[in-house]
Amino acid sequence: MPPPADIVKVAIEWPGANAQLIEMDQKRPLSSIIREVCDGWSLSGSEQFALRYADGPQLYITEQSRGDIKNGTILRLAISPARAARQLLERIQSHGIDARLEALKELAKLSADPTFAAEFINMEGIATLARLVESGTHFGEMLAFTLTAFLELMDHGIVSWDLISLSFIKQIAGYVNQPMVDVSILQRSLAILESMVLNSHSLYHRVAQEITVGQLIGHLQVSNQEIQTYAIALINALFLKAPEDRRQEEYTNPLEQHLTEMASTLAQKHLRSIILNHVIRGNRPIKAEMAHQLYVLQVLTFNLLEERMMTKMDPNDQAQRDIIFELRRIAFDGESDPTGTEKRKAMYTKDYKMLGFTNHVNPAMDFTQTPPGMLALDNMLYLARVHQDTYIRIVLENSSREDKHECPFGRCAIQLTRMLCEILQVGELPNEGCNDYHPMFFTHDRAWEEFFCVCIQLLNKTWKEMRATAEDFNKVMQVVREQITRALAMKPSSIDQLKNKLRGLSYSEILRLRQSERLSQDDFQSPPIIELRERIQPEILELIKQQRLNRLCEGSCFRKLGNRRRQEKFWFCRLSLNHKVLHYGDLDESPQGEVPFELLSDKIPVSDIKSVLTGKDCPHMKEKSALKQNKEVLELAFSVLYDPDETLNFVAPSKYEYCIWTDGLCALLGREMGSDLTRSDLDTLISMEMKLRLLDLENITIPEAPPPVPKEPSSYNFTYNYS
Repeated sequence: MPPPADIVKVAIEWPGANAQLIEMDQKRPLSSIIREVCDGWSLSGSEQFALRYADGPQLYITEQSRGDIKNGTILRLAISPARAARQLLERIQSHGIDARLEALKELAKLSADPTFAAEFINMEGIATLARLVESGTHFGEMLAFTLTAFLELMDHGIVSWDLISLSFIKQIAGYVNQPMVDVSILQRSLAILESMVLNSHSLYHRVAQEITVGQLIGHLQVSNQEIQTYAIALINALFLKAPEDRRQEEYTNPLEQHLTEMASTLAQKHLRSIILNHVIRGNRPIKAEMAHQLYVLQVLTFNLLEERMMTKMDPNDQAQRDIIFELRRIAFDGESDPTGTEKRKAMYTKDYKMLGFTNHVNPAMDFTQTPPGMLALDNMLYLARVHQDTYIRIVLENSSREDKHECPFGRCAIQLTRMLCEILQVGELPNEGCNDYHPMFFTHDRAWEEFFCVCIQLLNKTWKEMRATAEDFNKVMQVVREQITRALAMKPSSIDQLKNKLRGLSYSEILRLRQSERLSQDDFQSPPIIELRERIQPEILELIKQQRLNRLCEGSCFRKLGNRRRQEKFWFCRLSLNHKVLHYGDLDESPQGEVPFELLSDKIPVSDIKSVLTGKDCPHMKEKSALKQNKEVLELAFSVLYDPDETLNFVAPSKYEYCIWTDGLCALLGREMGSDLTRSDLDTLISMEMKLRLLDLENITIPEAPPPVPKEPSSYNFTYNYS
């Protein structure tokens, strides 16, 4: 007979004594259980003790967290959080250097525990650490442990960052500005400044006065990618929290806009080229956290376009109208016409029609729709001034065509600008966990405008290839969008490489790709072929199922949700080889390869799993409903619900891993695998198998033990045997 659900069997350790094996009744008060354990070792004062996990982060167990204890867990009797906090506080303030160092080292480890952190903070522990930093007498390891403990304690959100003193900020900023400082101290100092900026409006101003972008640029030129990552993260934080009037000035280049009135500093220090040469093109592969920070910087810089994108043109503003006059002059006049004759004015309507504006009489009205607003006019002016020959060629080439085949430059430029804003999500906040940065946008001082110039030439070329008329305008724009998104997905490393990618994506190539991708849907529609497909499908599904399960047996690394410094908190989960147990546990760093089962201290029998939840149905998504949940995290979230009403919560590192895990878990439970990845694999493999059979290849068999699905979605090692 199985034990009651409220009883868990655990082992409890105490230094120098044999472990106690007890059946812990979860209905009894925790204090009563601790008293009984203390009596077993003849320890008095049970109120001075507490239980902690013996493995992993070794967190304290409270009445709120005791429900996480599983059968077979090893616990440790330890001094209570309040007693530990009091002792450490006394040792930190002692005169002995060695004793203080050991105390700070232990504090740095314990500070991640929320129960201990609350007790230490209640004893004015953070103020004590702040005074140690402000004194300037701590160096080396002692200072590094002090900053680590301070950051961990503040990350619990118990104390407001607004309480931090100016002298503390100056001291931390001093470590960042020093030319030679210990790497661990620099890393923690950058992280503290980032937290200050992100969590306090008032501290943003103080930090901005102490730290300049020019000083941070020096940290981008080092060989340590962790330092580079924290430096870009701080730049992003300053950028994100900067008041609008400090973010926006006369629009030049997004990557050279100032963060805190430092446009000239950015221009002088060449932030973009330093990131390109020392980070993107460095000798080390880009890690996930660095990729995320580059993506955030890309998003924030493109978001500087939002103001112009959402600004309507004022038809009565002469300065704005002069820009349209400039477009007409460059296209049709060799020199400016200062006399402004009546004859020339009479020709304006004809010229504006040739320029492709919808409103020939007053083209300013074409720019009153937002988006793209004035941003479209900015792009057109850049093309006309910087790539004048290209601009004139496009305009004159189209004005010489038959009216029905004319590609209206003005209308195309406006709609193209709007499309590019949609593709690059201008005006949207960065997605947590997204790493989708494009190296080519860091290769040019005017990357946005150059991107537009390449795309407007593509649009003109595609229009000719399609032999389009005015009625085909929307069809052409759809093809151009597909060409651009396919090219961007190839991650071109420069504007020139983008041009090469687009040259390979002609209209005929797009048609070929569309036809190829529709092959599995449009072909094989006759009844005999449909019957063959239905007969093959169960075999292919079983193949996919086995590959998903093999992938779960290899396991995956997940990051802990809610941890700001994501690269420091990981956990790993993998399925046992007999498919009966899920093993999981915390890791100190992202693993290279598989993690042995012995290192994964927790486990869940598959027989206890009741269901798999996804998206907004997951408990960890509902818990954070008060925050603005970004769509990307929501799409990667899933939870395993198991007896008795417990959940194991996941946020997959990618959409591919999400599909692999949700499909694999559904396969374990005997349920349908319904992810987009499975549907795609199913269509691909069925089409492959049907083509082979239709070619009269005999004796085709599907192996009983297929190889695991590769970790990257670029290729699938499905193996067939032919005899």
